[in-house]
Amino acid sequence: MEHRGNAGILEEIFRRESARIVATLVRIIGDIDIAEEVLQETIVSAIEYWPSTGVPDDPAAWMTAAAKNRAIDYLRRTQRFGSISEQLAREQALEELQASVDEDAAIPDDRLRLMFTCCHSELAPENGVVLTLRLVGGLSTPEIARAFLVSEAAVAQRIVRAKKLIRERHLPYVVPERADLPQRLASVLSVIYLIFNEGYAAREGPSLTRTDLCYEAIRLGAVLVELMPDQSEALGLLALMEVQTSRNRARVTPSGELVQMADQDRALWDRRLIASGLNHLERAAHFGPAGAYQVQAKIAACHAVAATFAATDWRRIAALYADLGRISPSPVVELNRAIAVSMSEGPATALAIIDTLADEPTLQSYHRLPATRADFLRQLERWAEAAHEYRRALALVSNDRERDFLTARLKECETREKAATP
Repeated sequence: MEHRGNAGILEEIFRRESARIVATLVRIIGDIDIAEEVLQETIVSAIEYWPSTGVPDDPAAWMTAAAKNRAIDYLRRTQRFGSISEQLAREQALEELQASVDEDAAIPDDRLRLMFTCCHSELAPENGVVLTLRLVGGLSTPEIARAFLVSEAAVAQRIVRAKKLIRERHLPYVVPERADLPQRLASVLSVIYLIFNEGYAAREGPSLTRTDLCYEAIRLGAVLVELMPDQSEALGLLALMEVQTSRNRARVTPSGELVQMADQDRALWDRRLIASGLNHLERAAHFGPAGAYQVQAKIAACHAVAATFAATDWRRIAALYADLGRISPSPVVELNRAIAVSMSEGPATALAIIDTLADEPTLQSYHRLPATRADFLRQLERWAEAAHEYRRALALVSNDRERDFLTARLKECETREKAATP
């Protein structure tokens, strides 16, 4: 392994593996807070021992094994039984648990099991989804707050409430019976979708995308489809994520700068992912009317099948966004519809749509509202107004690559404004 600082390696492992390890620990211990404590203890142990013993060849496997052993030790310390026979029976059960902790035929992944627990019908959906994003998606409180366009304090309160309810009501860490799966499906799909969104367009940091989260969401979506093969929206979401992810390599330059779709090299699009997504979208149509995820997958498919940017069917995309707005109305959907309208009917028509969103409370901290308005104004050569909107967007954006892109556009508008001034 290439030599790197222990702190850097631990940070990378924690970001990549913490959700999987916590989910496994919850299965062993049955308590979310204690599972998180065990993981923190394991990290401290690595910080203490690795400088003297050296970083393991497979540090992620080391962390996972060490965390599991700590969890088993915790159960041995805390669970006491009166008779010798009870103690022997419990010890045998713990040994069997340690031997088979990675084997479970009921569901292929602990994270999906934890997802269903957090999305239990006894929890308020907004609390369960937020907790799942934290535990399963590995998203930080600020990332979740931006995803929901709410305050960090509100997110923290939702997490605390959800954990408390799971603990007090002893909600089981199991996949529900098949008859009970559909009632929790909407929340589970929402979680996977939000994990994917954070991967596809990272809200902060140096990279435009977090490819690990994209593929993690796709993998969880595939497991869900395997578990529920006749659920049209599960298929629709999987199709959406696959088609969107197919473009990731073309969305940034080798040095990481953002590349708009009009300028993307479509030869870099992953045709295997596109074919898989289109297949899942076709399957979804057989199991029910199109819901929000299917409609979004259809929009993504319009881009995927267009040979060139100019050949994109923008009128169909605008119509699909209108359908999406009827199924799942939101200011963000209307914002995206305005972008499609700008391509099919021109920026002036789109600007009229976007101006109706100016006072939407949920969009006041959303940088894409002023950024999109700025783009329409730029196309209309209203340079001063466009520059003003780009400045507003820059005050709100957190992702470094998007900031670079907006800064370049602002400079362009300022230059054009000066040139146009007598």
